[in-house]
Order: sequence, then structure tokens, then C-alpha cells
Amino acid sequence: MSILISLLITVLVIFLVLYLVQMLPLDARAKQIVRVIVVVIGIISLLRYLAVF
Repeated sequence: MSILISLLITVLVIFLVLYLVQMLPLDARAKQIVRVIVVVIGIISLLRYLAVF
């Protein structure tokens, strides 16, 4: 059950960070780079919770 809660919190944090990045006054290219970084870090974090790494 704790793994499920950790996964849910991780997904919520990823979406929150992506939303906040969208609100930043950056140009489109910088936003895209930050979004890719956040998604990659989120995927790695999710895989760690699932004990793949």
C-alpha cells in the first residue's frame, strides 16, 4: 500500500511541477527543455519506486 501512495504522490508532484513550469515567464524552448527534464526525472523516480533500478 505504501508503494501505491508513493507512486501517487510522485505523479502528483510531477504534474504540479509541470504546471508551475508552464506558468514561468520563459520562452517556449526553455519551457520545453525543463518539461523534458522533469518528465525524465519523474520516470526515473517512478521506476525506483517499482524497484526496477
